[in-house]
Amino acid sequence: MALTFEVDPAFDRALRDGITALWVDVTNAGGAVGFVAPVTAGDVRPELVKHLSAMVDGRTRLVVGRDEHGTVAATAFLTHNAHRLMRHWIGLYTVMVHPRHQGKGYGRELMGAAADAARAIDGIDAVRLTCRGGTGADRFYASCGYKEVGRIPNAIRVAEDDYRDDIIMLLPLFRQDLPESDTTPRGNPAI
Repeated sequence: MALTFEVDPAFDRALRDGITALWVDVTNAGGAVGFVAPVTAGDVRPELVKHLSAMVDGRTRLVVGRDEHGTVAATAFLTHNAHRLMRHWIGLYTVMVHPRHQGKGYGRELMGAAADAARAIDGIDAVRLTCRGGTGADRFYASCGYKEVGRIPNAIRVAEDDYRDDIIMLLPLFRQDLPESDTTPRGNPAI
């Protein structure tokens, strides 16, 4: 069965509890979504409240995927960039597919639904995300069209002696490829 995706669904207790349960299950299965296992609903809820507050403020949009029973099975949050010179790209966060649904192509469908939601927003040219090195997530995102544009070595500490790179990836929404890194000055050099 395919997942059914919805952008900006009505938020109620069932959706809140479904996202919380998904986040706990994904983390405890080894997913790199802001925590290190083991976690409980009590650990996850404060972070979800931050996402919800941003949704209420109009800074964040939610893409949710539900299975054939209506259970929350996938999420991605699109967050507007608040910096006035960077409002032409949007961030993608907390991308999750429930472990029981992984390996079925639903992650790719979720990424497509998130990109479609970003394309529907006026003025958005690209989607930016970060992922934890050493998980293989960067290869998955690359297969969805994202390109690595930066890497901060050892930026994420998942254990006392386990540091991971923070990998920055970008998906241009309206052009097929990213130019190679360019240090050529732009605009009026006299300014």
